[in-house]
Amino acid sequence: MDQFIAAFHLFFQVPVILSTCLGVVIGIVMGSIPGLTATMAIALIIPMTFYLSPIVSISLLVGAYKGGCLGGSIPAILLNTPGTPAAAATVIDGHEMAKKGQALKALKMSIHSSVLADGFSDIVLIMVAPPLAIIALKMGPPEMASLIIFSLMIITAVAGKSLTKGIIAGVIGLIVGTVGLDPMLGTRRFGFGFMELDEGIALMPMLIGLFAVSEFLINADKKMTGEKTKLYEISNDPADSKITKGEFKSCLKIIGSASAIGTLLGAIPGIGPSIASFASYAQAKKMSKHPERFGKGAIEGVAAAEAGNNAVVGANLIPLLTLGIPGDIGAAILLGAFMIQGLHPGPLLFKEHTDVIYAIFMSLLLANVFAHIFASFYIRFASKIASVPKWYIFPTVLAFCFVGVYGFNQSVFDIWMALIFGLLGYILRKNGFPVAPLLIAFILEPILERAFRQSLLLSNGSLGIFFSSPISLVFLIFTGVSILILIRGAFKKRSNSKFHEPAG
Repeated sequence: MDQFIAAFHLFFQVPVILSTCLGVVIGIVMGSIPGLTATMAIALIIPMTFYLSPIVSISLLVGAYKGGCLGGSIPAILLNTPGTPAAAATVIDGHEMAKKGQALKALKMSIHSSVLADGFSDIVLIMVAPPLAIIALKMGPPEMASLIIFSLMIITAVAGKSLTKGIIAGVIGLIVGTVGLDPMLGTRRFGFGFMELDEGIALMPMLIGLFAVSEFLINADKKMTGEKTKLYEISNDPADSKITKGEFKSCLKIIGSASAIGTLLGAIPGIGPSIASFASYAQAKKMSKHPERFGKGAIEGVAAAEAGNNAVVGANLIPLLTLGIPGDIGAAILLGAFMIQGLHPGPLLFKEHTDVIYAIFMSLLLANVFAHIFASFYIRFASKIASVPKWYIFPTVLAFCFVGVYGFNQSVFDIWMALIFGLLGYILRKNGFPVAPLLIAFILEPILERAFRQSLLLSNGSLGIFFSSPISLVFLIFTGVSILILIRGAFKKRSNSKFHEPAG
C-alpha cells in the first residue's frame, strides 16, 4: 500500500499528465504520416527526455508508442497506405469502406477497437507482470542465458521473411554488442584505437542511425510519384459516418477475440503487431456469420485488425519489464530509454522501483483516454496531414535526430556513428535484411555474455550447468524444437516453390 501511495504521488503531477498527452499527440500525428512510424516517433522523442525525470520521460515515450500504433490506421484507411507495418491488415477492409464513402465510420471503429484492445492488454500487464517478476527473481545466470538464447532465436526467425537473413542480422547485432571493454577482464575489444568506443557503442546513435537515417536514405532513393489520385471520399449521408448500435454490438465479440490474440502473441518476444493483426483478422473472418463481406468493406475486419495490433502494445511490456527482453522494435527502444534514465528492466526493477512501475502503469491507462479523445478530433482533418509529401518532412526530422544525437554526449563522434549505422541500416533493408534482430541482439548481448560467463565460472568451465537446471533445460529444449520447426518450414517452403516452378 505504501508503494501504491508513492506511485499516486509520482503520477498525479501536471508534468506527468501533460507529457502523457503530448506523447499521444506526437505519436498519432507521426503514425498518420506514411513512413514515420511509432518507432521513429519514440526515437525522435528520446533526445528530448535526457534531462526529464524517469516517470515524465517514460510517460512521454509510452504515449508516443501507443499513439503511433493507433495513428497508423489513418492513412491505411484514407490513402491505402499503412502508416505503420502493423496497419497492413487494416487496409483490406478499411480502404474499401473509404471508397464507399464510409471513411469516417471506418476511422471511428479503428479508434474504438484500438483503445479497447490496448486497455485490455494494459490490464493484463498490470495483473501478470508483478507475479512474473517474482518468479524471474529466482532465475540465476544459467536460466537467464538460456532464456535470452531462446528469445533471440524466436526474434531472428520471425522478424523477416528469410530465416537466414534474420539470423545474420542477429549475429551482426551480437558482434557489434561486443565492442568496448571486456566486462570481466577490462581489456579493449574491437575499438580500432578510438577512445570513444571503450564504453561500447552508444545506443542513441545506433538507434537513430538504424531507423531514422536509414529511412531517410531509403525514401531519398525512391523516385517522386506522379499526380495524386483521389483515393477516398466522404459521403454526405450521415448514416455512412456513424456506427450504429447493431454494428458496434456485432464487433464487440470480435474485438474481444482479437484483444486476447494480440495480448497472447504480444507477450511472446519477436512476434510483433503485424502478425497479431493478420491472425486476429483471420479469426474474425472465421467467427463472422458473413465471411464473404471481408475484403469488400466489412467493418468487422477493421475492428479485428486494429484490435489485434494495438493489443500487442501493452503485452510487449510484459517480457520487457519482467525479464528485460523487448518484444519488438518499439519495446527495444523503450528499453534503451529506461536504461538512459538509470532504470534497468527486469525482476529487480519491481523490487527497487515499485513506485515508478505502478506510476507507469497509471500513465498507460491514461494514455488510452487521451488517445481516444485526440484521435476522435484528429480524424476530421487527418487526410491533410497524411498526404503531406515525405520529402518535406524527412529533412526536418533528420535535423532533429542529429541535434538529439549530438546532445546525448555532446560528441561529434556520435553523429558519425549515427551516419555509419544509417548506411548499414540502408544496405540491410535494401537487401531484405530485418534490422530489428540487430538492435535487439545488440541490447541483449551484454546480458547474455555476462550470464553465460558467470555460469561457466560457477561450473568451472562445464557446459553441464545449462542442462542441470530444470528451467534452463526447458528453455534450451524450446530453442531446439523451434530450430527444428523453422528448418522444416524452410525446406517445405523451398520444395513447394520448386514444385510450382514452371517448366522450361
